[in-house]
Amino acid sequence: MLVRRRDSSGGDGFGMQRHCSKAAMSPAASFSVKFQDLYGFAVEGSLEDVNVLNEVRERVKRQGKVWWAMEASKGPNWISSLSAGGGEGLSSFVSLSSAALLKGVPPALRPKVWFSVSGAAKKRSTVPDSYYDDLLRAIDEKVTAATLQIDQDLPRTFPGHPWLDTPQGQASLRRVLVAYSFRDSDVGYCQGLNYVAALLLLVMTAEEDAFWMLAVLLEDVLVNDCYTDNLSGCHVEQRVFKGLLTEKSPRIAAHLDEMGFDVSLVATEWFLCLFSKSLPSETTMRVWDVLFNEGAKVLFHVALAIFKMEEERLLGAHQIGDVIDILQTSTRHLYDPDELLTVAFDKIGSMTTNAITRQRRKQEPAVMAELDQRLRRLNSLRLEEKEEALLEREEP
Repeated sequence: MLVRRRDSSGGDGFGMQRHCSKAAMSPAASFSVKFQDLYGFAVEGSLEDVNVLNEVRERVKRQGKVWWAMEASKGPNWISSLSAGGGEGLSSFVSLSSAALLKGVPPALRPKVWFSVSGAAKKRSTVPDSYYDDLLRAIDEKVTAATLQIDQDLPRTFPGHPWLDTPQGQASLRRVLVAYSFRDSDVGYCQGLNYVAALLLLVMTAEEDAFWMLAVLLEDVLVNDCYTDNLSGCHVEQRVFKGLLTEKSPRIAAHLDEMGFDVSLVATEWFLCLFSKSLPSETTMRVWDVLFNEGAKVLFHVALAIFKMEEERLLGAHQIGDVIDILQTSTRHLYDPDELLTVAFDKIGSMTTNAITRQRRKQEPAVMAELDQRLRRLNSLRLEEKEEALLEREEP
């Protein structure tokens, strides 16, 4: 288990209690260690994984001193005064570059930093203070297709978590998801949002703040139509990602194409859940530190980095199942967010938001045509089924 302690810099430190012999601690030994991470998730990893986590937390503590020094010099309200937008967010106000966010935000400051740099604070300021409470009262006991699906997904959202998998945690998550489904009926509810909202609740702690973070994500940070009924935006993102993989990692792309492997088999979940189901929670939070400041292009950087980091193993795989296993296993053990983000932003190369937007516009017609064709086939099948049912009834 992890023992939580507060370090002198104001960050969070963690110690590990392990019950094993000295022989078991030898480098040659191979065994698993079970513990809870910073956000309460049960983790099982090797001793090497534990050492990586401890090293990362030491780096976070050192980086935290920079943030806490700024907190001391600027005053307790400096973060809430940050302006958001244009990928400048934090740096535009306190002369810190985006590199500061790449190095990580101290967990204790993360709620305030996210709320400010994402634009959530500005979005909330445009409505009455009672907006969220009024919305909850207005929708109380209403039943829709969205609420029914949400109720089915609640117990499947991070089962076993010490707070999320409790009546209190599930009730809080339900309120956030149901409230947003009524705020934006075009989106309503899409599977995947439950995992995103759950992590937002763990970080923000205040339920209403989590609601506004979800709102700013879906309305400003991510591409439109990612979570609508036909997932058209998500389909566009997958086509753009495939093109970027061909451009940035041509050997991997060619090898996977030859195998008949479709990158959407793994990347769809990455983009819909924003890596919350794939990466360790602390690594996911570091990705989100950058996502809320720089926008959806961060998802492409991180997805490309995962493929890049496993290039040699992927090139040696010859079965689709092996590719999926390599990617799923590697993401579960990406406990070092600095390694991932270094590859994502230093080795993948530059990708501007404008360039990605142009690629989206280029792919949209093909996606919409494909979805339209799919809908026509579905309607045709339904019509045939109805005609067959009528013929069966007419038969003596």
